[in-house]
Amino acid sequence: MYRIEKNPEHSLTNRKQFEKIVITSLIIGIIIVTGFIIYYLLTPEPGFVVFGLLNSEGKAENYPTEANVAENISFYVSVENYLNRDFTFKVEILKGDNNTILSSSGYESAASYFNTTQTTKQHGEIWISEKLNVSFLNPGSNQIIIAVLWGIIDNSTENFYNILWLRLNIIP
Repeated sequence: MYRIEKNPEHSLTNRKQFEKIVITSLIIGIIIVTGFIIYYLLTPEPGFVVFGLLNSEGKAENYPTEANVAENISFYVSVENYLNRDFTFKVEILKGDNNTILSSSGYESAASYFNTTQTTKQHGEIWISEKLNVSFLNPGSNQIIIAVLWGIIDNSTENFYNILWLRLNIIP
């Protein structure tokens, strides 16, 4: 049979080593957490642009879903710059139908209806278009009003930025 004897000096040494490991781990943890907090506070949030459609009353609600042939559908387009720099852009309005393909990266088979002039807004500024009117001459259940935001670089290069659309039933 084996006999185990307790050595008080040995357990005291183990306890001191354990305490050193715990204290070292806590200090390292505090340093890591402090580093993350400093990084979060010193790193600016990425900028963004808010692109929106507003109804005929200038609100982001109650969009039309039906209209008669040749009836004006009225709306506004808004652009809000939060890029932490100037933003130059233009907005293109297009009309589409059942053959139009829409995605978050653009469109296919849509006809340009009109373009706004080139506009530059500083950080924090909001641009709202004049009241825009679009009408359709042919009835159909999948007529589309498309608004495309183009970012302009160096006053010459247009880059696709964002796209929004309204689907409408046009009644004869």
